[in-house]
Amino acid sequence: MSDYTELQKNLTDISDFLIALGDDKRQAIIIKLLENADCTGLQVSQLMDATRLSRPAVSHHLKVLKDAHIVSYHREGTKNFYYLTHVTTEIDKLLAFLTEAKEIMKRSPRK
Repeated sequence: MSDYTELQKNLTDISDFLIALGDDKRQAIIIKLLENADCTGLQVSQLMDATRLSRPAVSHHLKVLKDAHIVSYHREGTKNFYYLTHVTTEIDKLLAFLTEAKEIMKRSPRK
């Protein structure tokens, strides 16, 4: 039987990650970064073109994505290059939650 308290804790742990994924402009940034196959990173100006947002707006969305451990960056001189982090901890937590929730739903009687 599932520990629903633990399940709730797991969902709470990934809430910032889910919020970060839930915005269409942040989704556009993520897709643009996925398209950057060589993972060298993109500058804010390149992400402005992809999202049609101002520099401050793109910077705000990048901060949300960084705080959710989705995006990271490296600096070359005065330029910042943003890329998807290779740390998949939050994705792993989401997958574990969804797997457990799916198993519970399968066991539940259908109405």
